[in-house]
Amino acid sequence: MSSPWWEDYGIKEKFLCADKAQLVLERNDAQASLIAGRFRSTLFREDSTEPGIRYRNDGMLVILRGDELTLEKLPMRLQCIRTEQV
Repeated sequence: MSSPWWEDYGIKEKFLCADKAQLVLERNDAQASLIAGRFRSTLFREDSTEPGIRYRNDGMLVILRGDELTLEKLPMRLQCIRTEQV
């Protein structure tokens, strides 16, 4: 699954998480699409003084720091590592 062409995500990255789940993050400067299997969630860039690039929606926060992606959907917190940039 991928995002529609009109969303214009310039960066597409794959991540492998601790529970062996695979995620795809498609992103640009304003928003991101997080894809896990057939599930897709749209998040919007958040201004923050905290380290990393942050995207958020009503129920989830994604933090990207180098090759590490942290997914927070309280009370769950999932750590993932970049496997490739597509």
